[in-house]
Amino acid sequence: MIPRYARPEMVAIWSPETKFRIWYEIEAHACDAQAKLGVIPQENADAVWKAKDVEFDVARIDEIEAVTKHDVIAFLTHLAEHVGSEEARFVHQGMTSSDVLDTCLNVQLVRAADILLTGLDRVLAALKTRAMEHKDTVRVGRSHGIHAEPTTMGLTFARFYAEMDRNKARLLAARDEVATGAISGAVGTFANIDPAVEEHVCEKLGLKPEPISTQVIPRDRHAMFFAVLGVIASSIENIAIEIRHMQRTEVLEGAEFFSMGQKGSSAMPHKKNPVLTENLTGLARLVRMTVIPAMENVALWHERDISHSSVERGIGPDATVTLDFALNRLAGVIEKMLIFPENMLDNMNKFPGLVMSQRVLLALTQAGVSREGAYSMVQRNALKVWEERLDFRELLLADEEVVAALGVDGINEKFDMGYHTKHVDTIFARVFGD
Repeated sequence: MIPRYARPEMVAIWSPETKFRIWYEIEAHACDAQAKLGVIPQENADAVWKAKDVEFDVARIDEIEAVTKHDVIAFLTHLAEHVGSEEARFVHQGMTSSDVLDTCLNVQLVRAADILLTGLDRVLAALKTRAMEHKDTVRVGRSHGIHAEPTTMGLTFARFYAEMDRNKARLLAARDEVATGAISGAVGTFANIDPAVEEHVCEKLGLKPEPISTQVIPRDRHAMFFAVLGVIASSIENIAIEIRHMQRTEVLEGAEFFSMGQKGSSAMPHKKNPVLTENLTGLARLVRMTVIPAMENVALWHERDISHSSVERGIGPDATVTLDFALNRLAGVIEKMLIFPENMLDNMNKFPGLVMSQRVLLALTQAGVSREGAYSMVQRNALKVWEERLDFRELLLADEEVVAALGVDGINEKFDMGYHTKHVDTIFARVFGD
């Protein structure tokens, strides 16, 4: 996590100040529940809320931790400095450190998910706008990087929209799955704390009680959360790669917006490089880098160990901050992206008529020619287009066997571009539902 690829709202979730504020709320709400059960005096629970407007001193907590070598104890010591030692003596009653750490982490992940969902919504809105704008803008589809058959730029945007819409559903599910809290005490048995305390704290923090914890919340929940972030990052790269290919000089069907004063190269003043989408490809790698460690965190010794702890302190902020930045960068690229319909048609016509080869093949089989014979008849003419840049339709019209099977009108009819776009409305209705 570096400032270059970070946005303030997401960074704030992972700041020490935010973390300690959440820790405080967990402890204070737990005291309220304990008082309601008659486990601690009400006045002690009330006293904890004296610190509700305190800005906890991160440097002071670090100073205490340098002695205690324990971050939660350092925080509790600092809290007592504000509340009073006697008044704070029931804080953390029956709890263990993981009750605070794990519940806090999940609060942070839920808040991060909400920001990421906002970013996804921005990407979806941009993709839909561009899809509608270029619904009927014809371009050549490519498989293996080679011209295949006509499609539309709108279908390209619609495809990415559908992918990101699936990602939104995945993130909503991951958010729900990770939104649990645990205030269950050592090894998760509630021996020293009533389950009602956990229920109260979770309700106040917008979480659900973890059905069964050990001394930690099960890490399969977190593994799924980070896996979803990795999938979203891969989808970002999928879109970025398409835009990068479109911006190649030989293709130039679309391009990133090039702002006034922007420089593409320190050496070559003519350059307009796809730097934003190249950056997105790199950022996607960083997000995916966090997935395997999250998966490896699932297997802990017995009721707990802390092999997951150092990992999560890194991957929590790194994955969410980076993905948040990437989503918003991608949205901006799509919103301002330049589209060149004329170049799309020029590219398609570099091999005149060749994209209609399958339609001619199918027509020949319908006319009674064997598939092997039809394939041979079409391919011998198609190869001349590849090698000599001749017009495919003219070659077919000069081929006696093809004319005998289809007739002149039959051949000409096979070069209607509308044939390939006749179901665009159907696809759009499936994707956008309107």
